[in-house]
Amino acid sequence: MEESTGESSYSLAGIDVHKKMLAVVIAEVAGAGEYRFERRKFGAAPSELRSLAEWLVEHRVQEAVMESTAQYWKPVWQALEGRLRLCLAQAWSNRAPRGRKRDFADAERLVKRHVAGELVLSFVPDPEQRLWRTMTRTKHQLTRDRVRLHSQLEAFLEDVRIKLSSCLSDLLGMSGRDMLEALAEGKKDGAAIAALAQPEVRATREELQDALSAAPLNDLQRQMLRLFLERLKLIESQMEQLDRAIGGALREHGDAVRRLAEVPGFGADSAQQVIAEVGPKAAAFPSPQQLSSWVGTCPGREESAEVSKSNRSPKGNRQMRHVLNQTAHAPVRAKGSVFETLYRRLAPRLGHCKAIWAIANRLCRLVWKILHQGATYEERGAHPNPKAIQQRAKRLLRGLRDLGYQVQATPPQAEVAS
Repeated sequence: MEESTGESSYSLAGIDVHKKMLAVVIAEVAGAGEYRFERRKFGAAPSELRSLAEWLVEHRVQEAVMESTAQYWKPVWQALEGRLRLCLAQAWSNRAPRGRKRDFADAERLVKRHVAGELVLSFVPDPEQRLWRTMTRTKHQLTRDRVRLHSQLEAFLEDVRIKLSSCLSDLLGMSGRDMLEALAEGKKDGAAIAALAQPEVRATREELQDALSAAPLNDLQRQMLRLFLERLKLIESQMEQLDRAIGGALREHGDAVRRLAEVPGFGADSAQQVIAEVGPKAAAFPSPQQLSSWVGTCPGREESAEVSKSNRSPKGNRQMRHVLNQTAHAPVRAKGSVFETLYRRLAPRLGHCKAIWAIANRLCRLVWKILHQGATYEERGAHPNPKAIQQRAKRLLRGLRDLGYQVQATPPQAEVAS
């Protein structure tokens, strides 16, 4: 170990996080890049985390850096939050050579790479925003569970020869639920069950009765169907509770939710998910380019010897990528919108998928302007853009002159009001 020399030294801690154990080193960092390490192990129980916080404060540590190991870093972060400056490094940026991985060596390497600026740090929001994230991500997972349950229920009905999904566009709509409830209760009259359909159902009563004309369900099949319906009610009940909780938590930022929901493709639910991920003002991102890079919607760059090997987008925030990709499909179908014009221009050259991803990148930058700058979305796609018209005219003139024509452009005269 080397003793630190120099006047501009400060204390920095590196924490290698495990489920039941923490390997912690404190380094005295000098201006000349010399280190003096002090090592100690702690458990992951709350009492051990309090001892860790007291030990770091006692040694006057100003900053701590740790790895984002699964979810095990979160209790450590919460125990140290507010006491010193914290940094969360992505684990792959601190990987060791094969066969050279040790706990304290990993913690020391964290310190050295952090001082050298070689670690990729993660954005960790404040505790309130982390709670928003938990609620919106839980609701998103419940939505996926509902879709999965829909597929499982349809497969079960096919297994018992009930072709109800062939007659109804929404198996879990009002008509479908009423008929499934009747089947679960043990009713066997197909005509009476088909009569429960709403008048808006396109299928005739005869078609519904034929779809339900298989052999009656036995006790075990009715029990299985009842379990499917009870699970569906539980999922939807929890989704409603989360909707109310998210609305109450973001009530203070209702103006930001409203302005973001006005963007084509967005709604109140999508706006709440975005704000939970980036914050009500996107304050952690100084520019739209940085937000786009963090989300992973911008083009990537893999260059070697001045040759680009790939322009594939980097991996970013999974939840934001999902929301933007989903919302990008809606505005391209809005007649007269700027996104429809952009899609029509890009799709023939890039294809559908890449054009949609370009729309998602545009939406990501628009999100930054609305949240960070307090802007309001205003649709101008139906009005011609004078700059675009001028650029197109120059292109056409250049093409005609290349073909040998002598063309003189005359700007259109403004209409004189009578």
